[in-house]
Amino acid sequence: MSEWTSEDLTRIGNAEEVQVTSRRGDGTLRKPVTIWVVRDGDSLYVRSVKGPTGAWFRGTQERHEGRIRGGGADQDITFVDADHDIGDKVDAAYRAKYRRYAGSILNSVLTPQARSTTIQLVPR
Repeated sequence: MSEWTSEDLTRIGNAEEVQVTSRRGDGTLRKPVTIWVVRDGDSLYVRSVKGPTGAWFRGTQERHEGRIRGGGADQDITFVDADHDIGDKVDAAYRAKYRRYAGSILNSVLTPQARSTTIQLVPR
């Protein structure tokens, strides 16, 4: 697997929102979805607020490939199901980055349903 450059980690990790697009089985890109992204060390993570039933999340499970745009970066990515033991760190990253949002908004990415969809974004 490839690694993020420090510049892209900073640009994407600091972006308020990013757009994620998954690839269909035929290789074409789906419609972009705007979501929150967090950084833990040299890794970037996203979650589906609708859990596994979220349409964009289901799309990531088909080919595990897509694209991310945010913070001035534009990168092809691989969607990797994150290890469950990273959940608390990702929760803490969401709380730290998005704490200024109302509890109901922030808590939408902290539910057990959302946590079950934690995806690590890996550059291709």
